[in-house]
Amino acid sequence: MRVVNFGSLNIDYTYRVENLLRPGETKAAKSLAINCGGKGLNQSVALARAGACVYHASFVGPEGTFLVETLRESGADVQFIQTVPQSCGHAIIQVSDTGENCILIHPGTNGLLTMPYVKQVLSHFSSGDVVLLQNETNLVGQIMEAAVQRGMLVAFNAAPMDEKTSSYPLDKLKWLFVNETEGAALSGQTDYDTIAAALRNRFSHTNIVLTLGEEGCLYAGEEGYFRVPAFPVQAVDTTAAGDTFTGFFLRAVLDGQGPQEALTLAARASAIAVTRPGAANSIPRWEEVHSQMAV
Repeated sequence: MRVVNFGSLNIDYTYRVENLLRPGETKAAKSLAINCGGKGLNQSVALARAGACVYHASFVGPEGTFLVETLRESGADVQFIQTVPQSCGHAIIQVSDTGENCILIHPGTNGLLTMPYVKQVLSHFSSGDVVLLQNETNLVGQIMEAAVQRGMLVAFNAAPMDEKTSSYPLDKLKWLFVNETEGAALSGQTDYDTIAAALRNRFSHTNIVLTLGEEGCLYAGEEGYFRVPAFPVQAVDTTAAGDTFTGFFLRAVLDGQGPQEALTLAARASAIAVTRPGAANSIPRWEEVHSQMAV
């Protein structure tokens, strides 16, 4: 089973700070690192490093060659990425001494997808293949509809949340990935158990995957309700934690593992990622995650 990810490609400017800035505050950063990122890129890297067959589909600016090389070196297929004259998307990321972060995104080429391009890419895939989406590109709802019409399974990470998200055909998804904040916004609930139940009731054909940071993760779907605690680690940088989780969870379920096993594997992979600085370069490989699962 193949995965095609219509995903964002960003250049990340990551600033280390003692504490995240408050409104009106000006502060000198401790350091600056320039790396590849974007939820789309991170999730393709996670899928590839987990051993999945993943194709990345997007536009990229002329300064984004190193983003494409990162995908290729991780094992993702990059044949559908097209270079255009416009500038890449980029993100301004603050990371505090406790590992918390906040992120400001400029879409750049991530907002330039066209439906002729999308349909051309989808023509290479068939029923049963998977389309992966995040909310950092344009045409998200249209891509969902086009994929479903081809009999493909759709996975959507509803991040970052915006006012358009609830208008997407979320009832046609196979998997919906949300964190507690995103889940609360979509469900109108605040407790994570009621968030999951409300989303499952609202989108009865969609499997809900809810990540809860230090509280772990849970699944509410066709196989039932499952919850897995977080693996305790000392967090250094949580930037790619959710993307790592998404990639490893999908790889596990596409490989035939059940929700409990997939949650556990994804939680372990995410726990490894947060102990390292950076985004894509923090994502572990399948062998490393499995070796720690055996400990």
